[in-house]
Amino acid sequence: MGGISIWQLLIIAVIVVLLFGTKKLRNMGGDLGSAVKGFKKAMNDDEPTSKSTEKDADFEPQNIEQKKEQASSEEVKKDKEQA
Repeated sequence: MGGISIWQLLIIAVIVVLLFGTKKLRNMGGDLGSAVKGFKKAMNDDEPTSKSTEKDADFEPQNIEQKKEQASSEEVKKDKEQA
């Protein structure tokens, strides 16, 4: 009553195979699987772990105070080099 039976699902599957063909369905399944795998990997990469020391970029994220301190320390180094 209102549900989809196994026979209806089987008929739908046969129609889909006839429309797209097995090769295209296999490629779409592989693409979908790799997309899900990549999504899971990206979700796990966002969580900080002690094993992962990889960085996304060549710089560390810094707040404004850290940038000011770094800039002032670089100025002091330049002054010492020039003197």
